[in-house]
Amino acid sequence: MDQPADHPRILTGKIGVLLVNLGTPDAPDEGAVRRYLAEFLSDRRVVEIPQIVWQPILRGLVLRTRPRVSAHAYSQVWTEEGSPLAFHTAAQARALQARLGDTAIVRHAMRYQKPAMAAELDRLLADGCERILVAPLYPQYSGATTASALDAVANWIKDRRRLPALRTLPPYFDDPLMITALHKDLAAQIGALDFAPELLVLSFHGMPERTLRLGDPYHCHCQKTARLLGEAFARTHPQLKVATSFQSRFGRAKWLEPATDDVIKVQAGNGIRRMVVAAPGFSSDCLETIEELGIRGREDFEAAGGTHFAALTCLNATESGMDLIEALVRRELAGWI
Repeated sequence: MDQPADHPRILTGKIGVLLVNLGTPDAPDEGAVRRYLAEFLSDRRVVEIPQIVWQPILRGLVLRTRPRVSAHAYSQVWTEEGSPLAFHTAAQARALQARLGDTAIVRHAMRYQKPAMAAELDRLLADGCERILVAPLYPQYSGATTASALDAVANWIKDRRRLPALRTLPPYFDDPLMITALHKDLAAQIGALDFAPELLVLSFHGMPERTLRLGDPYHCHCQKTARLLGEAFARTHPQLKVATSFQSRFGRAKWLEPATDDVIKVQAGNGIRRMVVAAPGFSSDCLETIEELGIRGREDFEAAGGTHFAALTCLNATESGMDLIEALVRRELAGWI
């Protein structure tokens, strides 16, 4: 049957990959940070307080005070390319596209702010992608990260008539590919330092403790990642001690412990003088790794008596990092490519 002369041209037959990260303000100023925090902290997966209670607190207090503090923090890590999280995630998408070639169309999106997930899924659909892999770049599963990203996919599905076949990347917290990539990259960074660290702190983003009691596997996933990394370093760096902690506490609720800032201070007070910190729960460097660990972590360590400190970078778009992402994506595309 011939198409009508005015039938729109529709591309088909393509495969798409959408790399997803958390999100970032558009600029390091109060207005942009307020818009970002308003969206982020309104997510029911992120703040599990009834909205009728939480929204007045958010609008009346948090969004009046926190943007100024956060904007100052962002200003310390902002670059000519913009937010570190934004340009590292974009670089990962470009690198993956180069590795996959014509096999798939690769885009990246943020769960909060831009580029928005719905807009990038629309672009993939318009480009002819009838099969799309959504790949949240969170090694450890959490309702506030992985599940929230899938919520955004579900909301997109509800509003679209024409839909592709969809797959999602599962958590890879204990995948040998990730442990190998992290160990190789972190060991190389440690080897390039001008000091031999006594302690490696593996810092994961914090979550309220109640999420563990409610069944969120995040804490268990972090502990297993840390254990497997610790075992790898025990084989290659037997003199290096390894500790696990959780950062970025917010509000008055009890959070997962031990807290990273406490661990840094206590270890320095106990005589540790040479420390490195790594963030194996982050696929890309961001405010939390650069400012919270790299700047404030160093200040806390030196104030408590430490002398040598380094915050190791995330995998980002390094060769080890891209080897990992490519392998995970190709595995999930099996049968499609």
